[in-house]
Amino acid sequence: MGQVRERARWGVWAVGGVVGLAALYVIGVFVFGGAQWITAPFRGEADKRENTVGSGEFRQTTYEEFFDLCEAVQNAEGTIQALQEERRAASGTRTAQIDQSITALKATRTQSVNAYNSKAAQEHRAPFRDKDLPYRLDAGAERTTCAN
Repeated sequence: MGQVRERARWGVWAVGGVVGLAALYVIGVFVFGGAQWITAPFRGEADKRENTVGSGEFRQTTYEEFFDLCEAVQNAEGTIQALQEERRAASGTRTAQIDQSITALKATRTQSVNAYNSKAAQEHRAPFRDKDLPYRLDAGAERTTCAN
């Protein structure tokens, strides 16, 4: 009878040990897996940012994009000025055509100014704007300066 009790006690310890190890395993999976699950959005955002903002191609493209947008504003201003000079000596029909062209160019210029300002305000793009370019372009200004 003593041997049966001794074996039963060992059996209880063995079952308890297996259950305890299983519980530790589940807790470990939850703690470490749970931590990964909880931090996944942050790690994913950091990886995405490093893959785009940190890439040389992104930096170069953004740098050139600011110059292109500023240049588009200047090109529209130059064309508007040329059309206004032509308008002074134009006939009635041509004057109407010139006025339509000027209106369209003013809208295009405003779109380019807004695109430039929008991109300049984006936190991940702003560091790649050339130091000689203005922080913002003024939609109401008559002339835009792209480099100081």
